[in-house]
Amino acid sequence: MTQPVRTEHDLLGDRAVPADAYYGIHTLRALENFPITGTAISIYPDLVTALACVKQAAAIANCELGLLDDRRSVAVRLACEEIREGKLHEEFVVDVIQGGAGTSSNMNANEVICNRALELLGHNKGEYQHLHPLDHVNLSQSTNDVYPTAVKLALQLGIKRLLTEMVALRQAFEVKAREFQDALKVGRTQLQDAVPMTLGQEFSTYAVMVGEDEQRLGEAADLIREINLGATAIGTGINAHPDYAPLVTRRVSEVSGVSFMTSPNLIEATQDAGSFVQLSGVLKRIAVKLSKICNDLRLLSSGPRAGIGEIALPAVQAGSSIMPGKVNPVIPEVVNQIAFEVIGNDMTVTMAAEAGQLQLNAFEPIIAHSLFKSLYHLAAGCRTLTDRCINGIAANRERARRLLDESTALVTALTPILGYARSTEIAREALASGANVLDLLLAKKLLTPEQLEQVLQPERLTKPHFSTVHKPTTKL
Repeated sequence: MTQPVRTEHDLLGDRAVPADAYYGIHTLRALENFPITGTAISIYPDLVTALACVKQAAAIANCELGLLDDRRSVAVRLACEEIREGKLHEEFVVDVIQGGAGTSSNMNANEVICNRALELLGHNKGEYQHLHPLDHVNLSQSTNDVYPTAVKLALQLGIKRLLTEMVALRQAFEVKAREFQDALKVGRTQLQDAVPMTLGQEFSTYAVMVGEDEQRLGEAADLIREINLGATAIGTGINAHPDYAPLVTRRVSEVSGVSFMTSPNLIEATQDAGSFVQLSGVLKRIAVKLSKICNDLRLLSSGPRAGIGEIALPAVQAGSSIMPGKVNPVIPEVVNQIAFEVIGNDMTVTMAAEAGQLQLNAFEPIIAHSLFKSLYHLAAGCRTLTDRCINGIAANRERARRLLDESTALVTALTPILGYARSTEIAREALASGANVLDLLLAKKLLTPEQLEQVLQPERLTKPHFSTVHKPTTKL
């Protein structure tokens, strides 16, 4: 059977649109023009919600300025509220990667909101003589101020989610740092034995690393509170009421619950993607540091018998189809891969921001797509890392202490007592003979057992301290 259609018109002519579709002819053309990823913008609910918030705020502002009658304004606002509640998201069908600086996304929103508002007014979809997607829903607006504003709002929602997961991850590291505060182990530099430390110190470092990036992400979020709504096409505000820009900014803040401010220079704000670059750089920083932490976790848990094995990661799945009993560090591995993607996304954002010309950056769709992916995946990665890995990590205390005792890492603690040259000879002899450093010290009577016990107290090994142990006079 032939699918029922309705006829819609645009500057290129007439087209048949599915009768039950809430989108219209402009969206239909975008579907035909951009079959790129097969992924619709509805994959990002935050963006759809943000578009509805912007359109709702515009309807309120236009009504207050006497530009849109109350009946139409209420219908548009109600349609937007339904979309914000999660309805009709499946009608946002244009591809995430599209030409036109986001025009197709804006048109998609205009048409879906308009056709739902028409139904609320008692009309059929496509009866635009009663309410028009461009003349009314898009009143006082351009894609060039609507789309970047919606992207910034959606990013704020994504940032909030990521921050929540980062806080949970940091707190998980803090719990482990307290749990492992008395577990002595070897500290390593360049993968070689260095000096003693505690496993708690190691995990507290990870907590600090995540905490620092919470602050940087908050700073980046502040930079994208400045919007160009009311700028219309290039920032001059053409076709908008003189009072529209500050008013609609207040209204979108009220509707969304996110505090925005109007940019002091709307022409600059319409063409400059610097705030997106800044945010992308912070997301890359987070990714790099998370990946470094996961590299450490994989190394520290390596083995379980032929590696370092100072910690045990929770076993979450079988590690091999051929090697019975093998368990792999799959959670750190998946976070590593997220980090690789985020680093690549940052390069995409960088190139897209640089490639803008004159009064508009036409490449904001790929900027938005890249940033949304980074935010969504980093949040999921942090949550997975916390729940499926960090919370279940156990310390192999005996192994960690045995590795410390067998290493030359203890020699550094003896340098203030024995001197650098003598300590070096002890380290070389231990490595050459396979002897234990502590056994050599006792055998050579360089330190008494009592002195050695004093030197090897955890607080002396892992904190700033200059030994007061009497230096021996015995020569090697």
